[in-house]
Amino acid sequence: MAFRGGRLKTDRIAGGTNTTGVDDEVFAMPSGMAIRYDRPAAALADYITGYHVYRTDTGSEAGQVDWFLPATANVRIAIDAGPIVVSIGRRTYDPLPAASLFGPTNQALKAVTHGGVMIGFGISALGWARLFRRSAGDFRNRIVPLEDVLGKAFTRDLVAALQGAPDDAAVAPILDAMLLARLGPPHADAPQIRQLMEILATDGPTDIASAAAQLDIPTHALRRLSVRHFGFPPKMLLLRARFLRSFVRLMMADGEADYTTIDRSYFDASHFLRDSATFLGMTPRRFMALTKPFLKASLRARNAVLGSPTQVLHDIEKAPARDAQPRDSTRATQQRVISRDGSAIGC
Repeated sequence: MAFRGGRLKTDRIAGGTNTTGVDDEVFAMPSGMAIRYDRPAAALADYITGYHVYRTDTGSEAGQVDWFLPATANVRIAIDAGPIVVSIGRRTYDPLPAASLFGPTNQALKAVTHGGVMIGFGISALGWARLFRRSAGDFRNRIVPLEDVLGKAFTRDLVAALQGAPDDAAVAPILDAMLLARLGPPHADAPQIRQLMEILATDGPTDIASAAAQLDIPTHALRRLSVRHFGFPPKMLLLRARFLRSFVRLMMADGEADYTTIDRSYFDASHFLRDSATFLGMTPRRFMALTKPFLKASLRARNAVLGSPTQVLHDIEKAPARDAQPRDSTRATQQRVISRDGSAIGC
């Protein structure tokens, strides 16, 4: 499939979505900024959690600061952009590669940008299993050049296609075509990956034994599955999902912190605050006071378009798709097989 057009510029980014019935107010941003969220093609819905496009005209010397929540793996491509600096915990990437893989994170992310366009797509654990041969655990809380994991040729073609997009509405069709062509065969672990994704997307126990019982596999097999495809041990995944489920409720309430809305499995507010220190590096109140225009907008826009406010809480069973296609795997009717491939396998 050929893509033709001029070089994508910030003034061609209007924001919005390819989804009908979503109010334009959902994408409202301060002057000089725009945000877009699109659904992937149904054939990609299990693997790609959504497409996003951010635009800012801010080109000041100090740059614009944004904070983002812990997330699943992402690919991000900067176009017509100034220097970008990203920090995850104590690691700082300065400058950020123009095309990058952001590994799964359990820490808040700080970004300093100087104008331009950022195009990205989230990768589910099922998507990781079909796009990458290395363990997701190798990339936790890390950012690497995209060409290091998907190859120079694919990265070059992807960047060139996006740079040639006439506007932001063309981004989703470009990504659909290139990612569909890139998918590897279904992984043997797919049924268990899907089940664990469903557990993480819903309220429930945060103990490993309960999760292993639901998947009907030993706890050591659950750990191997979890690190290989999700990037973290299962306990960390369960705690991260519980914390974000509670914290997002506070953020979207857009008012005083009401700890009565947090998950019922928290013993008390101090228990929740300890998790906040783990996943945000600060108290909820302090994080909510930070400058984060794109995070605030993305929670609202992503929820309206993709059915959940964050990637970590993405529910592939409920996420709307553009058209109906058969699923990659069924729930528990397939044979359970846990992969034995190691992290030394190359990409």
